[in-house]
Amino acid sequence: MVDICKSFPGVKALENVNLKLKRGTVHALMGENGAGKSTLMKVLMGMYVPDSGRVVYDGREISRYTQGQAIGMGITMVHQELSYIPYMTVAENMFLGREILRNGMIDKNAMCEKAKELLARVGVSLDPRVLMKDLSVSERQMVEIAKCVSYNAKIVIMDEPTSAITDKEVERLFAVLNDLKAKGVAIIYISHKMDEVLKISDEVTILRDGTFIDTFSTENINIDQIIVAMVGRELSQVYPEKRNKIGEQVFKVKGLKREGVFHDISFSLRKGEILGFAGLMGAGRTEIMRAIYGIDKLDEGELYIRDEKITIRHPGDAIKNKIGLVNEDRKGVGLVLPMSIKKNLTLSNLNKYFDGIVVGNKKEAELADKMMELLAIKAPSKEQLVQNLSGGNQQKVVLGKLLLDEAEILIMDEPTRGIDVGAKAEIYKLICELAEEGKAVIVVSSEMPELLGLCDRIIVLHEGEMMGEVRREDFNQETLMKWAFAQ
Repeated sequence: MVDICKSFPGVKALENVNLKLKRGTVHALMGENGAGKSTLMKVLMGMYVPDSGRVVYDGREISRYTQGQAIGMGITMVHQELSYIPYMTVAENMFLGREILRNGMIDKNAMCEKAKELLARVGVSLDPRVLMKDLSVSERQMVEIAKCVSYNAKIVIMDEPTSAITDKEVERLFAVLNDLKAKGVAIIYISHKMDEVLKISDEVTILRDGTFIDTFSTENINIDQIIVAMVGRELSQVYPEKRNKIGEQVFKVKGLKREGVFHDISFSLRKGEILGFAGLMGAGRTEIMRAIYGIDKLDEGELYIRDEKITIRHPGDAIKNKIGLVNEDRKGVGLVLPMSIKKNLTLSNLNKYFDGIVVGNKKEAELADKMMELLAIKAPSKEQLVQNLSGGNQQKVVLGKLLLDEAEILIMDEPTRGIDVGAKAEIYKLICELAEEGKAVIVVSSEMPELLGLCDRIIVLHEGEMMGEVRREDFNQETLMKWAFAQ
């Protein structure tokens, strides 16, 4: 892959990225969340068409091919987010779209026999007639791996293949990978688990912010060098000067637990403070915030506002306690896209705008105008549909809704995801101003520079467990990354 570029609205996902893959090797692809790894692989799989650049395969340039054509050429992928049909059997899922036929009819017995052979090849003993919904997550993962192997591929892409399987199954997987290597298959291996990468790979390519950093021979690199290559960047001037004054404790959580997701989470938050939460995908950051806000149920734990114990059973309770949430999925959860800016801003607190038994349009309009001016939301009018705004302006509407709720404790989950640098700078300025006004702010982010630029303290999570906490004067990117990787 030569000088691959790919942009989406407001985001440059890949810029002049290069990847050279050799037969019979395992090539690890590494980088922080959002570095562009999955986007690059979707280009290779034919799922995305690059804006520019070349893909050269077996000595010839290939372009504008589909995912089906990629599979036909021998390029396959095990995706991080497993895609399967729950009410079909293991065998039916494995051979979906390429069913074995006999006399023009699907031969289910032949498919089951072949599925058994493929599953045995990856060291799994499963009944191919079992429905996928009845398998554990790790069993589904192994079925996907067996399916990928079944294509007799020349290139196998594995995106976080061990995220849901046991140590024993990891050993089986590595045996399969070594078998594929011996047969000349090239494997691209995406993982955040550094010990696995060093154990199984021959080469490592590092991406950072959608750009190519370097390719190393695994025998010539160690964990510390990988981390430096992944995070070695300076904070830009998009972060405003910090002038917030930290006051008394306003919020505390104690012993939060949600079975199988996170456990023993305890922390406090002070007036005027910006507290960051770091961690890899699946570390439990979003899940903790959802539980605090009442979207998900807690199994154990206590919440306090100014030392008074509170109970939050649903988001309505959170709003009453002046806790606000900016959800990481603004389009799916944070906004009603076909509605206007005005209606989105006031939706969660309509009781404030009632004039008798109907919503008073005048008061609603006045507050919407005020919020648009305060946040510099760029739109022709407050009646503009939110779906027609840029990502940055959509995010400002979400923040405006939070401010109209008069929240004192603000939880911001990925507040700048998918927006351009200019809009990011405006959001950062707003967050710092809110802290200066005495709001207590939690920021969850996959971007380490964002946390380092904004926060007064950072808590690092790994697989639902708190790994460490550090204050601003002791911030160190490499330490935080080591905690995130549980090193």
